[in-house]
Amino acid sequence: MADRATDQLSRKAYEKELLRLQAELVKLQEWVRAEGVRLVVVFEGRDAAGKGGTIRRVAEHLNPRVARIAALPKPTERQRTQWYFQRYVEHLPAAGEIVLFDRSWYNRAGVEYVMGFCTQPEYQRFLRQCPIFERMLVDDGILLRKYWFSVSDTVQQERFRRRLEDPLRRWKLSPMDLESITRWEAYSRAKDSMLVHTDIAEAPWYVVESDDKRRARLNMIAHLLASVPYHEVAPPVLELPERPPSTGYQRPPRDLQTYVPDHSANL
Repeated sequence: MADRATDQLSRKAYEKELLRLQAELVKLQEWVRAEGVRLVVVFEGRDAAGKGGTIRRVAEHLNPRVARIAALPKPTERQRTQWYFQRYVEHLPAAGEIVLFDRSWYNRAGVEYVMGFCTQPEYQRFLRQCPIFERMLVDDGILLRKYWFSVSDTVQQERFRRRLEDPLRRWKLSPMDLESITRWEAYSRAKDSMLVHTDIAEAPWYVVESDDKRRARLNMIAHLLASVPYHEVAPPVLELPERPPSTGYQRPPRDLQTYVPDHSANL
């Protein structure tokens, strides 16, 4: 993969394959809904590794009533006193649903541990309990897929710089992100420890090389589709009805309603 980092995938080839994969994701969605499947996809990785962009491409053409994104804010004071996994359990799917976790319970193995937001006993307890928790999910019939987006330090630095200079993406950059630059090795050690303890047969980790965002998106989506035994579900037969004849309805005068100004007329 490293050798291919400079072999940029053309936008035309990328968009063509992305559209094909997104069409397959719609088929996957319909299978999930028809069969009552519960699918959880965990997206983890370093800051600016491309998780958010990939999640958007996965969800772009899906029904938000079936496939939803769970991006939890920092826990409240009450949640801090709960069992650690409790607030994540609330967001797990029911039958016929897909949940995409934009970061997940693995916050404790990464940012919370590195930044000192949890104690050493809490961290060790997480490493012991997480495999048990995930085995329970899988044993209950949930399909669990976990992806770690891996980005090099030089590419991360460049993405941070672009965010800093782009007013449309400035909101993506936080003081916590900048702190991760100075703690690169600490995050690396935390990631290695996390994989050792939680890369289990029932719910293995899949690493996505993401220095090239286009390749990362295609590779991740293709892998997800290949890992789930879905099949195409025949859609219901629908026919567009004939519009009935008018019964005399008259629209009220337009000046009785307030319209949005035609901003586009000034372009």
